[in-house]
Amino acid sequence: MSRLRGRALAPGARVTLKMLAEHLGLSPASISLVLNRAPAAKAIPRRTQERIQDAARRFHYRPNSLARSLRRRRSFTIGVMVPEISEGYAATVMSGIEDSLLQAGYLYFITSHRHRPDLLDEYPKLLLERSVDGIIAIDTPWTHAAPVPVVAVSGHGRTPGVTNIVVDHERAAMLALQHLHALGHRAIAIIRGQRFTSDSSPRWRAIREAARRLRLTLDPRLTVQLDRDSPWPDVGHEVTERLIATGRPFTALFAFNDISAIGAIAALRESGRDVPRDVSVVGFDDIQSAAYQTPGLTTVRQPLREMGVLAAETVVDRIAPPDGYRPVRVIRVEPTLVVRGSTAPVRPPSA
Repeated sequence: MSRLRGRALAPGARVTLKMLAEHLGLSPASISLVLNRAPAAKAIPRRTQERIQDAARRFHYRPNSLARSLRRRRSFTIGVMVPEISEGYAATVMSGIEDSLLQAGYLYFITSHRHRPDLLDEYPKLLLERSVDGIIAIDTPWTHAAPVPVVAVSGHGRTPGVTNIVVDHERAAMLALQHLHALGHRAIAIIRGQRFTSDSSPRWRAIREAARRLRLTLDPRLTVQLDRDSPWPDVGHEVTERLIATGRPFTALFAFNDISAIGAIAALRESGRDVPRDVSVVGFDDIQSAAYQTPGLTTVRQPLREMGVLAAETVVDRIAPPDGYRPVRVIRVEPTLVVRGSTAPVRPPSA
C-alpha cells in the first residue's frame, strides 16, 4: 500500500491534485502548470518540475482532462488529415507535429484519406463531431470554411480562416535547374507530380519559369507525370521507363519527390545507364533515406519537420491567441539544395 505524506492509499484509490500538492509542499497551481505543460511552467525551477513529474508517476496521478476541457471549453485535441503515412513527406511532417503538440499538451486524431473524394468530404465532419479544437491538413485540399482554426501544410487555397504553410517553389525550382545548368546539362527530363497532389501545379509553374529565366528549353516529350496514388518508388520507375522508351536523349532528370527519384534511378540502371555518369538525377524533399541511396541523392530540401512544428504551433496559437497575435494567410519556408552523388558534370558527346 502506497503512502502519500503519511496518508495510506488503498489499491486503486485516485490521487487528487490537492493531495499531490500537500505531499510536495507546493501549490496546486504550480503542479497544474507543470503537468499540463503550460508555457508559464518555464518559470518553475527545473528541479521542482522533476519532483512534480516523479511524484505524479509514482502515485499514478492523472490530470482531470474532462474538468480541464469543461473549464476552458476546449477538448485539447487536434485533427490531422494526411493522404497516407509512409516513409517520406507526410511521416516527416508528422514527426514535427507530434513533438510540438506533445509539448503544448494536446492529443491528436489522424486520418488517412488516400485522396478519395468521399473521405475528403467525410473526415472533416467526423473530426468536428469529435470536438477537435483545430485541424491540420497535410497535402490535403481544403476548400470550405470551418468553425475551428485550420492550418494547411502545402496548402495553396484562399479559403477564409485557413493558414497555408508552403515552400518557396520558385526558389526551389531555380536551385535545382541552376545546379544542373551549371553542370552543363541542357536536355533535362522532368517528372511532374500527380494531379491530385497540392504541390504539383505550383511546382510545375515554378519549373517552367526557372527554365525560362535560365534560357533552358524543356522538351514536352521529356516531361512525364506521375499518375498512380502510390507512396512507393514504383511510380517513378514506371514513368522513367516511358521516358526511356521515347528514345529522346536526356542527360539529367528532375523528379517531383525523392521517392519517384529513387524509382527513376532504378529504371535508368536497368536500361544500362549509370547515375550520375550518364544521367544526373535531382529529387525533392530530402527524406531520411535520400542520403543513404547509392549514390546519395542530390535533392531540394524542404524543411519538412520544421513545417510540422510550425503547423502545430500555428494551430495552437490560433486556438488560444497570445497577446498581440495576428494570424496570417500564408507562411512561406525556404528550401535549400543538398548536393550528393547523383549529379555530375555532363559528359562530352565523344564520351
